[in-house]
Amino acid sequence: MALFGDPFRRFLLSPTIYRSSPGSTALLDWFESPTAHIFKLNVPGYKKEDIKVHVEDGNILVIRAEGGKEEFCEGKEKDIVWHVAERKTFGKGDFSREIELPRDVKVDQIKAHVDNGVLTLVVPKDATPKLSKIRNINVTSKL
Repeated sequence: MALFGDPFRRFLLSPTIYRSSPGSTALLDWFESPTAHIFKLNVPGYKKEDIKVHVEDGNILVIRAEGGKEEFCEGKEKDIVWHVAERKTFGKGDFSREIELPRDVKVDQIKAHVDNGVLTLVVPKDATPKLSKIRNINVTSKL
């Protein structure tokens, strides 16, 4: 199946590489320009200090946020009855996203910016041609 050779297969198929915490509002858009991959995530209620972005294992983009969201009346009011909880985040409000990046990116030049509850990540593409992975081995008569 051609999909398994696709660099985005883990994004589409694996819950460990593309995941979001239950109840998270961190919806994701991923699009590509000629010079970069751009990620936009909804992060309402999080300050820039709450958001951590790093790269693991060479090409796994990890986005995490902790805190930031306030739990309305949790443990404060015993007389409160919830009728609808669509906006309420269950748990601490933390979320995590892991995305396998394509091989043609400059991970050391990733930029992150948060504005009006939207986190934008710009991952520049590496336009330099990759060196051939062929390595010639000298053949001798003795080892």
